[in-house]
Amino acid sequence: MAHRVLGLGDNTVDTYVDRGLQFPGGNAVNVAVLARRLGAQAGYLGCIGTDEAGMLLVEALRQEGVDTAHCRILPGGNARAFIGHDGNDRRFLRSERGVRGQWGGFGAEDLAYVAGFDLVHSSVYSELEAELPTVRGAARLLSYDFSERWTDANLAATLPALDIAFLSFPNGSDAECRALLERCIGQGARIAVVTRGARGSLALSDGVVYAQGISEARIVDTLGAGDGFIAAFILRLLHGAALDEALAAGADHAAMVCGYQGGFGHGAAWSMPPDMT
Repeated sequence: MAHRVLGLGDNTVDTYVDRGLQFPGGNAVNVAVLARRLGAQAGYLGCIGTDEAGMLLVEALRQEGVDTAHCRILPGGNARAFIGHDGNDRRFLRSERGVRGQWGGFGAEDLAYVAGFDLVHSSVYSELEAELPTVRGAARLLSYDFSERWTDANLAATLPALDIAFLSFPNGSDAECRALLERCIGQGARIAVVTRGARGSLALSDGVVYAQGISEARIVDTLGAGDGFIAAFILRLLHGAALDEALAAGADHAAMVCGYQGGFGHGAAWSMPPDMT
């Protein structure tokens, strides 16, 4: 039986300014889609705009078989990130918030929907910190990606609600990464994972630290690689794998995601509006 994974919160349309392309994405969206491609049943719950970007996102999710029945489709522009490139490495230029974060709270129907999944994944970009205790009350398991945006304040506010915490710390030493893992476990997470770019990843659970290197990749575009890591990692855990096996699956899948453009493809042409020139 396939496990059920819900992406909750952020979405965006990644806009490659220098290439004239746009791709649906966002951490919660990417994790849902990539988990679906790995065999899970998947849903996405978030705020989507009614503009071209929002419709690109909705259509891509439909084509990928990700349930969107409980999304908020709100009048206005969708969230959008503008990206440049140095070779194949992305460089974020700016973003437009759009309708992101216009939740209006979670009702009984939303929470019943959340409860139907084996794991719910959200992120620091989702603007749901105040709602996480409510979500945690309905979710069987809750994972969360802090990316590189972890702070004393958001760790303290968020970790008590989490089962799995993901953080990025590419410039951290071994000692600094281990201290961060221990801090996350001490503040409430059951499993903590730090990704370190080219230096692989570390994870801590039940007092044991596990280390994993990167997998060889044919790099076309690094966007979405971390989300690919998360999708494979959580699915391996749901299947009962040990933590070291889950880390290895995450590394392999992250490498695969680097082999195509965008978080999960579905690119469309984009033209720069006159007021951006």
